[in-house]
Amino acid sequence: MIVSFANLNPYLQALIATLYTWGMTALGAGVVFLGKKVNQKLLDGMLGFASGVMIAASFFSLLAPAVELAEGGPVPAWVPAVTGFLLGGGFLYAVDKVLPHLHRGDVKPEGVKSSWQRSVLLVLAITLHNIPEGLAVGVGFGVASAGLENGYLGSAIALALGIGIQNFPEGMAVSLPLRKEKVSRRKAFMLGQLSGVVEPISALVGVWAVSLMQGLLPYALSFAAGAMIYVVAEELIPESKRSAAQGHSDIPTIGVMLGFAIMMLLDVALG
Repeated sequence: MIVSFANLNPYLQALIATLYTWGMTALGAGVVFLGKKVNQKLLDGMLGFASGVMIAASFFSLLAPAVELAEGGPVPAWVPAVTGFLLGGGFLYAVDKVLPHLHRGDVKPEGVKSSWQRSVLLVLAITLHNIPEGLAVGVGFGVASAGLENGYLGSAIALALGIGIQNFPEGMAVSLPLRKEKVSRRKAFMLGQLSGVVEPISALVGVWAVSLMQGLLPYALSFAAGAMIYVVAEELIPESKRSAAQGHSDIPTIGVMLGFAIMMLLDVALG
């Protein structure tokens, strides 16, 4: 099965992988059918876990290979890694300031002023942050197809598996707040899973970008890493700490550690 997958076109590999990550988002969103609430400690821990997965994925599956690919190039190996990383974070920062969206628990939307409903703004917040995840998967399979990094197909698969795992709590983080906004369970689920639809699209864009600029692959890898770390720092960790006042702020920290360890295990074992 793995051999058959390895022989597929990188576009098809990325599409299959991100259909899985989208499915995990839908699975998390489906929790809304079980009720409108979830144990806050559990949700905080899962968001912390998602943060740990993304931090580890950014380093082991993206930044470290970017440095290796840049070695022996016309500039020091750290230049593409640092440049791409900051560009990725800067890109998400710019989009964050322009696109109207609303984070869970906030009252005032971010981005340009809009008359859109709160439910739409809540979905856009997660949708925005799913873009770099799909992009990272696409870039990963694109690099693996280019054959410039030994064992990178395993790293790309590990990256997709890790992102899929952390998409489960993200799906919950969309559908449950929508239910609290008195949106029907069906609509909350549909909007929640819809936030993950950008991942297959952005993954295909990632593969396409790699095919066009193989000389800039270290920049592409580190760009995806920077965008993912921006999501962690700007959204996931702050959200996981919202209930710190209730006296269980250690739960998200434990989640981060577990998420990082599991993603590291996946990448080392498969890569």
